[in-house]
Amino acid sequence: MTTPVVSIAYHSGYGHTAVLAEAVRSGAADAGAEVHLINVAEITEEQWAALDASDAIVFGSPTYMGTASGAFHVFAEASSKRWFGLDWKDKLAAGFTNSGSKSGDKLHTLQFFQILAAQHGMHWVNLGLHPGWNTSEASEHDLNRLGVFAGAAAQTNNDEGPDAVHKADVATAEHLGRRVTETARTFARGRAAA
Repeated sequence: MTTPVVSIAYHSGYGHTAVLAEAVRSGAADAGAEVHLINVAEITEEQWAALDASDAIVFGSPTYMGTASGAFHVFAEASSKRWFGLDWKDKLAAGFTNSGSKSGDKLHTLQFFQILAAQHGMHWVNLGLHPGWNTSEASEHDLNRLGVFAGAAAQTNNDEGPDAVHKADVATAEHLGRRVTETARTFARGRAAA
């Protein structure tokens, strides 16, 4: 069985989202993927080619003003060259985001990623976890502590640096990386059997 190739296309304004991107990378690598970490603010032609050759692309951005960052939007628009040729059709996609507020309209950023993936004809991989921290016996240290289903969501206080990204959010992002890799492996088996 071939090794799944997972690329993480992300932007990080202040370093918090980069911590999550690294966590997704770690989870995907631990699950056996070949992983490419691509900062979309500095994307090269070689990195575009890596995205084209990937089995899965995980999108990541901070949530600014209720959506993905401007730098990520520039990348999304530039991906239209791939859209014309259906270059990313039938790849897997997933996403993650961070904001300073518990909600912060992070869901809108994840939905933006989902729509971007759908326009490319990609298949969305959700988080696949029950929500954590929603009973009297639960805690902020639970996986998926913010109770988001569409992707990995994190909250970091605006006045704290990247080292303050919550450990449960990092673990949730690692989970997403593993889940994307395992799903890519399952898809590859299905294609091989067909």
